[in-house]
Amino acid sequence: MKIPQLSHVPAILVLLVPCVLAQADPDAYSALRWRLTGPFRGGRVTAVAGVPTDPALYFIGTPNGGIWKTTDAGRVWRPIFDAQHLPSIGALSVAPSRPNILYAGTGEQGRGNGVYKSVDGGATWISVGLKETRYIANLIVDPRNPDLLLVAANGDREPGPDRGVFRTTNGGRTWNKVLFRDNYSGAMDIAFDPDNPHEIFATLKRIPALGEEKAPPGPGAWIYRSRDEGATWQLVAGKGLPENDLGRVGVAVAPSTHGQRIFAIMNQGLFRSDDGGNTWRRITTDPRIIGNDYFSRVFVDPGDANSVYVAQTSMYRSSDGGQSFQAWYGAPSGDDVHVLWINPRDHRYMLLGVDQGAIVSLDGGSTWSSWFNQATGQFYTVTADN
Repeated sequence: MKIPQLSHVPAILVLLVPCVLAQADPDAYSALRWRLTGPFRGGRVTAVAGVPTDPALYFIGTPNGGIWKTTDAGRVWRPIFDAQHLPSIGALSVAPSRPNILYAGTGEQGRGNGVYKSVDGGATWISVGLKETRYIANLIVDPRNPDLLLVAANGDREPGPDRGVFRTTNGGRTWNKVLFRDNYSGAMDIAFDPDNPHEIFATLKRIPALGEEKAPPGPGAWIYRSRDEGATWQLVAGKGLPENDLGRVGVAVAPSTHGQRIFAIMNQGLFRSDDGGNTWRRITTDPRIIGNDYFSRVFVDPGDANSVYVAQTSMYRSSDGGQSFQAWYGAPSGDDVHVLWINPRDHRYMLLGVDQGAIVSLDGGSTWSSWFNQATGQFYTVTADN
């Protein structure tokens, strides 16, 4: 068989190119629409919120599916944020005094563009600023005033001034940056005292710049306290806290039945203060109850200062103020639990956000709704043939 000469190859390629570049007529597929054929499978939940006066009404935020709502305690979930074309939600809160008012902080793993507000239970949304913060970790609404909001912003991946804690007293029309350390330090968590909303605790963390593997040596994280509803802030003394390698710090304030009890979780474990943050001690040596840059969230029952929850690969619960813990929900090293909301009026009503979706309990965690009713499952890999 005679082998073709190389000089013949360009002519062959020229003949093939028109076939490869041929385009289908758009009229042939213009009537087609995307639709979900299943399965309905919940994905990671990054923010949860409930309505204290309605044990059937809950909201969730997801990293790539926007905001969803249920009015029947988790039997059916519906998307309510699709019109914004912004999938990444980092924080979500309902105004306790006006539960038709919701605030959402955008940006979690995906980049966001600030805070959104709804005044009709999530039916419609408007942007209310802080677009340059890009990544919002948490936000809280004053329990008496729906226009007073505090936002804990990580800030963008590049160093810059749009990070820290921001405050509005007029529902987002104007904002003040009330807590700022430097262009590298973002706010990671923020929490009210449930019995005194004038008292607020927030945490900041030095975020490595692009190209850095980790922050420089030193504390790297800080706890701050405000006694005037977030208008001014003071650094918590931190006597008893580690001096270095705190990592991401999560904070929660217990009800005042045991003094002013504060919990802080970090790289070196779970710490507790019973005097408003002046002195601290590590309260458990359980190796499972250690924070890291991915988890580091602690939650307290609003009606019981001894009932403490730590989010990890399982949700761990303590009934003795954090001294001992049991795996309460999820298989250890399985579910990745992220966020918990407990109804402050009745702790039987709970909303839990995990890697597999959102689930509701109406009996204090004995039973839960399904996560096979949410079309929020995340795609990690997509491939196609020719």
